[in-house]
Amino acid sequence: MGDNNSINKVPPGFRFHPTDEELVVHFLQRKAALLPCHPDVIPDLHLYPYDPWELDGKALGEGKQWYYYSRRSENRNTRNGYWKAMGMEESVVNRSSSRRVGIKKYLVFFIGEAEEGGGGGVKTDWIMYEYRLSDSDSSSGTSRSSKRRGHNSKIDYSKWVICRVYERRCSTSDEEDGGMELSCLDEVFLSLDDDDEISNCH
Repeated sequence: MGDNNSINKVPPGFRFHPTDEELVVHFLQRKAALLPCHPDVIPDLHLYPYDPWELDGKALGEGKQWYYYSRRSENRNTRNGYWKAMGMEESVVNRSSSRRVGIKKYLVFFIGEAEEGGGGGVKTDWIMYEYRLSDSDSSSGTSRSSKRRGHNSKIDYSKWVICRVYERRCSTSDEEDGGMELSCLDEVFLSLDDDDEISNCH
């Protein structure tokens, strides 16, 4: 599951425009539990060696967005820059049960090296939404997957995330942004133009 070759297996006429809930419930939860995903189109990708403009052909591309599974890591440096967390997170909720199933984290790509204490580099228009399971789902996913793998496995599949990467454009029409679902927090985040505005929102 999640083989890199899956980016070549998208059926003709297939469009991949999942909601936040669908990404977490139908893909990430099943990944954590070692259950098959249908369609199996999102590849595994070790994100951080790659700059965002290098994702084409490596991640699942749909319009101007790229999707992939990656391992959770505090090291977000790439060859030419780094992903900076904006300190903004949003709950992903199951609409039928009103239960929180995941967390959506916001990051921006900077060219250059990060400085100690934050800052450094040149901010770009590349945006990442990183989806992870909520703590309760991570624990249950770990329990289920360990039973399938055997207790001696050193891989903790609850540490997987799904990343959605795109380059922000001036226009915010559905045609320009690929029909991406925007929550209220998305709109606030995308309206911020610099770090000062972002820091003032806490």
